[in-house]
Formats: sequence, C-alpha cells, structure tokens
Amino acid sequence: MIDIRDLRTEPDRVRTSQQARGEDPSVVDQVLSADATHRSSLAEFEAARAEQKAFGKRVAQAQGEEKRALLAEVKDLAARVKALEAQANDAAAARDQAMRHIGNLVLDGVPVGGEDDFVTLEEVGTPRDFAAEGFEPRDHLAIGEGLGAIDTVRGAKVSGARFYYLLGDGARLEHALMGLARQLAQEEGFVPAIVPNLVRPETMAGAGYLDAHADEVYRLEADDLYLIGTSEVALAGLHADEILDLSDGPLRYTATSTCYRREAGSYGKDTKGIFRVHQFQKTEMFVYCRVEDAVAEHDNLLRIERRLLDALELPYRVIDVAAGDLGGPAARKYDCEAWVPTQGRYRELTSTSNCTTFQARRLATRERDPHGSGTRAVATLNGTVATSTRPIVALLENHQQADGSVRVPQALRPFLGGQELLAPAG
Repeated sequence: MIDIRDLRTEPDRVRTSQQARGEDPSVVDQVLSADATHRSSLAEFEAARAEQKAFGKRVAQAQGEEKRALLAEVKDLAARVKALEAQANDAAAARDQAMRHIGNLVLDGVPVGGEDDFVTLEEVGTPRDFAAEGFEPRDHLAIGEGLGAIDTVRGAKVSGARFYYLLGDGARLEHALMGLARQLAQEEGFVPAIVPNLVRPETMAGAGYLDAHADEVYRLEADDLYLIGTSEVALAGLHADEILDLSDGPLRYTATSTCYRREAGSYGKDTKGIFRVHQFQKTEMFVYCRVEDAVAEHDNLLRIERRLLDALELPYRVIDVAAGDLGGPAARKYDCEAWVPTQGRYRELTSTSNCTTFQARRLATRERDPHGSGTRAVATLNGTVATSTRPIVALLENHQQADGSVRVPQALRPFLGGQELLAPAG
C-alpha cells in the first residue's frame, strides 16, 4: 500500500493518481476520515491509559472508604480504556481496508487512460510480407496441430476450456524457451530460485493480488492457500518481515514456475489456441532495491526482456502502459508486444513493473535508512523474461514456412540439440 504520510500531506496527488487510473478518488476522503478518527481515538486511549496508571498508584496508597471509592472509579476507567482501544483499533482497520482500494501512486509521465491509451516507445523489426512470399500465413493453432505440437481438444477433454497439451516439438520448444530465459537471467547476474507454487493469503495480499483482481486467483479453500499466477508473488514474500542489507546494491532473483490464472472476465477473448490459458510456465525476474535505484532497475529489466525478444527474432514494440491498465501494485509498467501475423496486431509477450514501495510496505520488507535513523521500505520490481505459451504463438506464426514447417531462431537451437526446423508430423 502507499505511505499514509503521503496521503496525509498530499491528498490531491493521491486523488490525481486515482483519477488517472480511472478509479474512485473519493476513497482518499474515506481514508482520511478513518485516519482522523483513529488518531483522535488513539490520543484519547493513551490519555485514559495514563490516567489509569496514575489511579493505580493512588489506589495503592489509599485506605478504607477512600480506597473503595477509588476502586469503583478504576473499574469505570478500565471500561472506558477498553472501549477507546476498541474504537481506535476499529478505526485503524477501517482505514487500512480503505487503503487497499488505493493503487500505487502513478509516476510522473505515465500516460493517462485505459488499455488503449498506451504510448508506443519503439518498434523493432518489420513484419513479414507473406503476400510477397506467395502464401497465406496460418494461425499458431493450425501450425501447431500440423506439427503434432499443440493439442487443445484433448486439453479441454481432460481439464476444460483454456487447457492444452504441448507434445513432441511443442514440449521441446517450451523447454528451450525456458532454458534460454534462465540462461539470460543467469548472464545478467540474477540469483536462481525454486519457489512455492502455493502461498498464504497474507503473501498473496501483500503482493497486491487480492485487491481488485481477487477473482483472477485460484484458491484452495480447504487449506486457505492460493495458487500463484506468477513467481513474483512468492519472490515478493521471500523477504517479508526482514531488514535487508542493500549497501552492496540490489538483490536480484529469477525463478521459473508454473503459473495459474482463472482468466475471469476474459469470456470470448482469445478462445482459440494457447494465447490466453489457465496454466503456463514463466521465468520471472524480481528485484529488491533502494527507492533511489528503482527507475534504473526498471530500465534494466526492460533491457533484459528485449534481449529475449531480439534473440527470438520477432518484430515487436515497446509500450508505456497507461495508468488505468497498470494494476494496483505498479507505479509504471512497460510491455513488449510481438507481432502476430494472423491477428494483424501486436500482442503482449513480456511485462515489467516498478512497484516502488507498494509491496514492500505491505510485506514489511525494509532496509536501514541510509539517509537517517531507523528503517524504511525498499522498492520492488518485477519483469517477465519469457512465458511458455505466448512466445510459441509468435514464433510459430512469424517463422512459419509455406510447407508448414517452422524455422527455429538461432538462439534456441542449442536448447533443441541443434534443430533448425520444426517439420510437420508424418
């Protein structure tokens, strides 16, 4: 969550951020009202507690009738102290609940608006002219079925809509993508991690995934655990309730995990193929750093993501995501979108977010304040190196050949035993 001190001192800035996100700015006033009630109730409680302690000394020194009278007053005072404490706690709970409806403060320069109001920062590469090559491009599912690599029919039979099998070259291609992603992260100095796929509610909430998008998350009610939709969640919880030493620079982690997403609200979207699915693999990067280093770390994560897109030899663009499409934890987000020929548009393959102190504040991840006494929240950032499905969509469509085969980009060949071409089955 954001710092309550920022909201107290700059409520208009928070209102502006909410409006940029397309969210209700009146929640700021709800927080301020609950905060004022909490602070006044807390002051009354502390004054009553001090009075209660002073009364205790008088009772200890009193005798006879005076003592009995004081004991009666002490009883009344104790009840008042208890009531004031409950009032302060209730106000704090109301304030904190309202705070969870306020997204991270949008950074200066982030485009205002919704999903379609992004700003294109750069386009890289040129989409192929299939007409000039003399054939009509096929979509990734037709290509994948021809290769014996994708089977959505049996996936639906076994698990329902938006599930699939990757078989043969499809499975090998996923392994190759994750291998390349892990290699890039290792070359960049990220510490590899194997993370839990199930997390407690406080971890999921701390990462910011139980606010506006709780319906996107799979929950195991019997165990009160959540399936992660990204290893970002588990990595965000790694250093919860800890004080980190960042004197030697940021802590950078990477993890490949299975990810689960309910895709609630996506009815009718991308129903064909494997672009939007309930389960996939993803290699994620996660950074803990000082607030002053967050922008530079964000640029670095984007650079690494672009290494992957360049290695896959895909036409793509980089966009600065508009405030209304950021999600609660992110203060700024960049997406890399690859060209999908049969859709005639760019589609998101990777994303990187600067979450400033939003997640760390919830998860109590701090550092010794290098500019003063005490501790302060660190900044957290995340970025996708690669997922297992969307790059396959882009690879199959962009590198398809007229005979139904698919050219393998040079960077993936070492992970496929030198294989240069994916050929149709039979």
